[in-house]
Formats: sequence, structure tokens, C-alpha cells
Amino acid sequence: MHDTEKKAIFAFELHTKSKMINRELIRIKIVQLTYAYYQNGNRNMETIEKELMFSLSKAYDMYNFLLQLIVAITKEERHRTEIATARAQREKKAEPSQRFAYNMFAVQLEENKQLQEFMDIQKMSWDDHIDSVRKLCDQIEQTQLYKDYMAMETTDYETDRELWRKIYRTLIQENDDLDNVLEEKSLYWNDDKEVVDTFVLKTIKRFDPKNKSNQELLPEYQNAEDQEFARKLFRATILNADTYQRYMSETSKNWDFDRLAYMDVVIMQIAIAEMVNFPNIPISVTINEYVELAKLYSTPKSGGYINGMLDAIARYLVKTGKIMKPVGAERTAEKKEPAPEQETEENDNI
Repeated sequence: MHDTEKKAIFAFELHTKSKMINRELIRIKIVQLTYAYYQNGNRNMETIEKELMFSLSKAYDMYNFLLQLIVAITKEERHRTEIATARAQREKKAEPSQRFAYNMFAVQLEENKQLQEFMDIQKMSWDDHIDSVRKLCDQIEQTQLYKDYMAMETTDYETDRELWRKIYRTLIQENDDLDNVLEEKSLYWNDDKEVVDTFVLKTIKRFDPKNKSNQELLPEYQNAEDQEFARKLFRATILNADTYQRYMSETSKNWDFDRLAYMDVVIMQIAIAEMVNFPNIPISVTINEYVELAKLYSTPKSGGYINGMLDAIARYLVKTGKIMKPVGAERTAEKKEPAPEQETEENDNI
């Protein structure tokens, strides 16, 4: 890999680390909505573009809602502790520990001004899902992680924060009951949680007690550049569809292009749009991102096929002067596989 490409990849990755809605999430949404655009008989690009921006904003809603879940669990634990303390005082028994109910990280998150303001403006709350909150409390209290934490002689802020990071990873990140609650709240959240979870965990790790209630959460967008990236990528994909599909056919001499799953065509079309229209994004980043999306949204063999196709297309675009950035001399396409069969329930998980 050339030094210029290494620098470009480093700069690109640095750019994507400091906001909630990043390029990965934008690409996912564009794949979903471009596929919907072509499946919809009434192809209105402006309507789908509005849907794209709205769906991205709903992902940010979920990010805040999941942070607020930590607060809701903490409040429920505090309520339980108060009841248990009152009973212990009446019965003249040892009072229960308040350590988890007043976990230092959770208290700081509860007092966070940015989260409070967002929840108030959006009128979002876990009050309507108190049974789910209580069930999570029960699950937490049964874990060895919780028991070990409560048995510690002393704790510090870092220990408290790390406890919540582990709780989130083990009990919240993959939780079918919670997924059902989120789906009831918004249909847009079906495919977003896996990505949003990573940003919640990143936020937990970033918390610093010195910032108190002014700790910054991840912004929805760092600046207007990412919003423009979403709009420009979607529009380029649709408006230049014939050109990009011609690039595919011109470089598919050794590929059974006609048997390609339709979702694969959509994914490659978007990838080509990104290669052509965004000179600052390294080709290797673009190819790797869309190969992963193919594995997620298309057929089992799509990842290897698209990797080889996009590599060939990128080299063709560079050779013909249509793009001016290095492919990377050391980038080797995965072993070419035959085009994946079109399946009857193709792309059912879009």
C-alpha cells in the first residue's frame, strides 16, 4: 500500500470517530433505501431522499434512548434500594448497599445536560416500558458481574464505568426482549441497533468525571459534510445508474454478470458512486465497506464476488482516468467465485 493511501485511510478513519452518524451507518441506510427505490413502482427520488435523512435522525434518537435506559435502570435500582432500606430499618437489620443505585458513572449520565435536554425535546421516556426495565434489573442482579461488584470493599469511577460497559455488552447489546421494545418504538430501528450499540459503548468509555454534567455526547453529525455525503452519494447512485452499470458490464468478462443477485447490483452501484464522487475516500475503504454490506444483506457468496468485481472496476476506473486515486498495489482481490445464484427469498433481510 502506498504511503499516500495509508495517509488517506488514517485521515478518513480519524474523521469518522467523533460523531454518532458516521459513514458506516449512512452506507447501510443508502443500501436499504436504494434497494427500496428500485422495488417501488413510483420512483420518486426526492421522497426517498427525505426518507434517508429521516431514518438517519431516528438512529440518533435510538442512541439517546439507549443511553437513557442506563438512567432508567439506575432509577429503578434506587427505588428498590429505598424500599429495602426502609424494611431493614423497620426490622432493625443491616441496610443494603447503595453502591449500584448510586454508581458514579450512571449518576453522571443521569445528570448529563445534553441527554436531559434531548429527551425532554423529543418527549422520550422509558416510563411506558417499566416492565422491561424491571426485567433487566432482575437479570443484572443475578449476574456474577453484579455480585462481584457489590462485594468489593471499595470502588472508584473507572470501576463503576467499566461495570456499565460490561453490563451493556452482556445484557443489552443482544437482548431479544429489548429488540422488541425498540421495534415497537420505531420501525426504523430494526437494522440500526448493532451499529448504534457500538456508539453507546464508545460514549460510556469516553465519559470523564471531570466533565460532570457537561460531558459531551456524540453529536448527530460532526458538521454538514456528512449530511452532504449522504445526499450526494444517494443522488449520484440513482442519477448515474446506467453509467455505473455499464462499468460493471465492461469489467465482468470473467464473471457471470447476468446471474448476479439484484441486491449485489445495487451495492456495487453505490460503491462505484462513492469511488467516483468522493476522491478523499480511499478505494480500499470503499471496497471493504461494501463487501461487508454484501455479506449482511445479500447472498452467502456475494462478499467474495463483489470484492473481486469492485477491485476490477476500481482498476478499470483508474486506468481509464475516471478516478485519480491509487487502488493499492498490494491489494489482492479475494479468490473469484461464480456469481451467486438468484434465490427465491433473495435479500429477505433488507
